[in-house]
Amino acid sequence: MKVIILVLVLAAPLCLAQSRRVPPTGPARPNPRISEPSPSPTPPGTTQPPTEEESGVVKVDTQLVTVPVRVIDRKGRFVGGLAQDNFKVYEDGVEQPIAYFSSEQEPFTVALVLDMSYSTKFQISDIQSAAIAFINQLGPNDKVMVVSFDQNVHMLCEATNDRGQIYRAIRSTKIATGTSLYEAVDLVMNERLKRIRGRKAIILFTDGVDTTSTRSNDLRNLDDAMELDALVYPIRYDTFQDVQQMKDKPVIINNPTSRPFPGAGGLPIPVSVPTVATGSSNGTSAEDYRRAEEYLNQLALRTGGRLYLADSFGNLSGAFTKIASELREYYSLGFYPPESDELGKLRKLKVRVDKPDVAVKARDSYVAGKQTNRK
Repeated sequence: MKVIILVLVLAAPLCLAQSRRVPPTGPARPNPRISEPSPSPTPPGTTQPPTEEESGVVKVDTQLVTVPVRVIDRKGRFVGGLAQDNFKVYEDGVEQPIAYFSSEQEPFTVALVLDMSYSTKFQISDIQSAAIAFINQLGPNDKVMVVSFDQNVHMLCEATNDRGQIYRAIRSTKIATGTSLYEAVDLVMNERLKRIRGRKAIILFTDGVDTTSTRSNDLRNLDDAMELDALVYPIRYDTFQDVQQMKDKPVIINNPTSRPFPGAGGLPIPVSVPTVATGSSNGTSAEDYRRAEEYLNQLALRTGGRLYLADSFGNLSGAFTKIASELREYYSLGFYPPESDELGKLRKLKVRVDKPDVAVKARDSYVAGKQTNRK
C-alpha cells in the first residue's frame, strides 16, 4: 500500500510587529516562554560552565568595572603585545588605578543569539551554516552558549567549549512565529553573562523588530547595556520590503511531527503537517524599522561592539568572520571606581595608550550598578 505524503513548503517571511512595552511590575515569576536545555552528562574532556560561586562574579554591581579595549594603527591593523603599563583609564577625567588586566590571548565566552522568526530573509540552512563556520573560527578555549528566539526564548546550549554540543544546538534551531527579541537579550544579559567571569560578547543576529516581548522592552535592554561588561555585535538584516508584501496574508507553516502509518507496519514516519498562520500588519512601518535600527546601533555603541549589516549570505558569512577575528584582538582592563552615593549615574570613560599613531576603540561611558532585582 503506497502512502503519498503531500508536503507543503512556503519559504515566505511572515510579517512581525514591534512595540515598546512597559516592563511588568510586581513580584518576579518564572517565564513559561523561556525554554531551558535538558540536562545531559558532561562528555569527557569538557567542563560545565562555572556556577556563580565558583566563577568569582565580575560585574558592575560588585564595583569592578571591566572595559574591553581594541588598539589599532593608522591602517586599521590590531596592535598586539601591549602590557598593563601601556594603558591609562580615566573616569570623568580622573585617572583610575588599573586593578585587572588581560591580554588578547585570553579566551572569550560568546552568546550566539539567533532570530528564528518568520521575518528572517535567510534560509535556516544558511543561518546554521554561517553560525557553525563562525564557531569553527573561535579558539579551542572559547566557550559558546546558543540562544534562539521566536515568540519564545530557547536556551539551547549553556556556555561550553564542546564543539559537538554547540553544533547540535545550532542545528536544532527552527523557524516559528513571533519575535521576543527584547526578552532574549534580557535573558542573556541579566541571567547568563553576568554570572560568567572573563571576556564576553553577544553576537545578535536579527532585523531588530520585536513583536511579542511582554517582560522586557528596548529601553530596558539599552539601560542594561550600560552596566554590561560584554561587547555586543548585532548582525542586522533588513526585512522592510518583504513584510510590506506579506502583511495580513496567510502563511502556511510546516511543523515536523511523526505519525504511524499502516503501510509502514504502524511505525512512526516523520512528516510535515501544515498549519495556517496570519501575518500581522503591526510593526511594519518605516518608523518601526528606523527604531529597530537605532536600537541595534545603540546596543553596539554602548558596549564598545560594532553593528554589521547582512543582506546576503555572503554578507552574513563575512560579518561572522570579521567578528571572530576582532574577538581575538581585545585587551580587558578593570578598575574600581571611586565610592559614590550616586548609583545609576552615567560615568564618562577614556582609555589612553602610550604608543604613537594608534587609535583606541572602547566604550566611552558606563552606568554604576543600580543594585536592583530585575529577574
